[in-house]
Amino acid sequence: MDVVVVIGAGGIGEAIARAQGIGRTLVLADCNPDVLDAAASRLAASGFAVVAQEADTTRRSSLEALAAKAASLGAVTQVVNTAGVSPNMAGPRRVLEVDLYGSALVFEVFERAIAPAGAGLIVSSMAGHMLPPLPMEQEQALAFTPADELLALPFLDAQSVPDSMVAYCIAKRANALRVRAAAMSWGAKGARVNAISPGIVVTPLALHELNSPIGDGYRAMISASTAGRMAPAEEIAQACSWLLGPHAGFVTGTDLLIDGGVIAAMFGGKISLPG
Repeated sequence: MDVVVVIGAGGIGEAIARAQGIGRTLVLADCNPDVLDAAASRLAASGFAVVAQEADTTRRSSLEALAAKAASLGAVTQVVNTAGVSPNMAGPRRVLEVDLYGSALVFEVFERAIAPAGAGLIVSSMAGHMLPPLPMEQEQALAFTPADELLALPFLDAQSVPDSMVAYCIAKRANALRVRAAAMSWGAKGARVNAISPGIVVTPLALHELNSPIGDGYRAMISASTAGRMAPAEEIAQACSWLLGPHAGFVTGTDLLIDGGVIAAMFGGKISLPG
């Protein structure tokens, strides 16, 4: 039986697991054992063949153990990384560790595990579209620097990345850049890799942000967007299903923005980056 790996058992991760796990062995991973066990129990109760394994995306050995476990169960045909921390949950260094370094590690480790004709996907964020373009040499460095050297890049030091929001935006920009770079090496194995950049999704994480000091900024983005609403996690999972499936066989190295028009509103000057 084919194996689908979903890293991150939160709202979006569980929705993707439900969409992609039908008829496949589902390996679900998270660094929080309580979140992991609860999501795995709900999936198992719904009839999914689910294997739960704790994993920390900031530890190479942990990801290698996850990849080995998945490969022992069958051909790893899909890998989805939804793990991340928000600007209101951690300081800038921790944001870079999880959302930049951890994401890069997932690409590196699972490139060796993905089956021919398989597909990888990272659930990134519209925040990657909020900053102006970075200098070309910085974008190249974010795209191609080996994961274990990323956090030592000089333009990612504490002076250059003064707060968590800047760190988050840079990390999410890097996710799209690394997908573009990884498309070549994944393609050599006959596999594809893409990113999706959701806007504000109805999850416990989003509710945490809405009730935080930056909540007014999030509400302003929702109001100014074309859609005028948040997205349910299932809506994001549907877009992920297309990118992971055969109808997107010609799509690799790209980032799909699915934000209800928030970035369009920013481009049009209706709203600014939340502080």
